[in-house]
Amino acid sequence: MKKATLDALLRMKADDRAAVLITRLSDGAQALISDRPDQEAASGELTLTEALADRAAAAMRADRCSTAEIDGERYFLHVHSPALTLALVGAVHIAQALVPIARIAGYGVTVIDPRRSFASAERFPDVALSNDWPDEALDGMRLTRRTAIVTLTHDPKLDDPALDRALRSEAFYIAALGSRRTHALRRERLQALGHDDSAIDRIHGPAGLPIGAVSPAEIAISVMAEMTDVLRGGTARPSATAAGAAG
Repeated sequence: MKKATLDALLRMKADDRAAVLITRLSDGAQALISDRPDQEAASGELTLTEALADRAAAAMRADRCSTAEIDGERYFLHVHSPALTLALVGAVHIAQALVPIARIAGYGVTVIDPRRSFASAERFPDVALSNDWPDEALDGMRLTRRTAIVTLTHDPKLDDPALDRALRSEAFYIAALGSRRTHALRRERLQALGHDDSAIDRIHGPAGLPIGAVSPAEIAISVMAEMTDVLRGGTARPSATAAGAAG
């Protein structure tokens, strides 16, 4: 690897950016493509074709290294992805079900709730807990394009500050429990905080895919399914265009 390419990769890692290092196997020529087309989208001596860029983007979405054969040339696609993180606001029963599911899926999970009787080590053993107010807790976290933020409290005093911070971040998945009426009222409050419709449309509300979930465990599954769909570039739609699972 040439030094310029290595330096670019290290910068991307330092910025918590996903990247794919593409190597043409016939001669070792390389290119580096990031998840932000506006900043240092690609570097290296290898010319990127549309087909090669598409394969690299697919590998990035899948978090999986792979080989590709395009126009008679073989390439190795080495994916470098930052860690997945999940911030759960509300140490409620759904959070207790969602934490182990998210961990199995590879997320580092933090549960945030200023109510110490809820967010306790007894209820969430071996889980990172914060008893700060949600906005303060999220301000102290590194929110990246690999971060998901889900509010579970149904309490605007706790959910709204978290959603405000979430919308100001690059989090790939933002979701909130609550009925459609609750979400409509939430939109008004977030607009009052300065967020426009396009920003608020990033919120998946009600949270979760419409699988008929009722119990906390089922709702947790629906939220995890929607989160995964968004992460992998699926078709789940946020806000009013989706029939969420949890009310």
